[in-house]
Amino acid sequence: MSDENEFPNEEAWDEYKWERFLQQQDQNTEKYFQLLEKYMDHPDCDEIVAEEMGWTIFEAAEQEQEHFENFLTEAVEYLSDEEEQEYNDEFEEFTHSAVYEDTLRLHRWINRLLDHREDLREHPEAVRFATRSAVCGAKLAAGLCGHDTSEIGMTIAYLKRALKAANDALEAMNNLLESGLIDRRRANHARRLVFKIRDRIVDNMGAYRVKWRNRNGNA
Repeated sequence: MSDENEFPNEEAWDEYKWERFLQQQDQNTEKYFQLLEKYMDHPDCDEIVAEEMGWTIFEAAEQEQEHFENFLTEAVEYLSDEEEQEYNDEFEEFTHSAVYEDTLRLHRWINRLLDHREDLREHPEAVRFATRSAVCGAKLAAGLCGHDTSEIGMTIAYLKRALKAANDALEAMNNLLESGLIDRRRANHARRLVFKIRDRIVDNMGAYRVKWRNRNGNA
């Protein structure tokens, strides 16, 4: 693997290679939005951003777009009915999983809290608690559905990111409690909801690491 910025090939990546790959994508995304914000009002915004990102020469954009659209068409045609059904089955299984139900329970609690507490809706720590909880759910969905068994490393990497988001949400709730913006009863209830999700994430990570070792040994 000579270039970690390239998308993974047929070699089975472990969780650490996937983590480095995802971190690189995060850095590229952050850089793109920073450049877009910086040059938003510049008449040559697209060209400048493309050059800073090291993308293909802007004048060739139409050709690249055509290649991309052809790729998407071929990818859709390549996806068999069996593979499409397998993805749908995996997503259906995830939406009926215990951890998915836990994330929904947390989101409903957050929505009720913000509906009744207008003073919290724009408070940085309340916003952080809500957004990091949502990110946790999104990372769980990305990790636990839509991947075949050759992408166990990817699943674990996404679960680690979900765990990080859950820990960030807990920190935000602790800050709300310490600042007196939320009472201890509500804070403890919110933390119990997040702890339950964290426990399920850790259990899933352990199970997928066993799968990885059984499939790949210590490689």
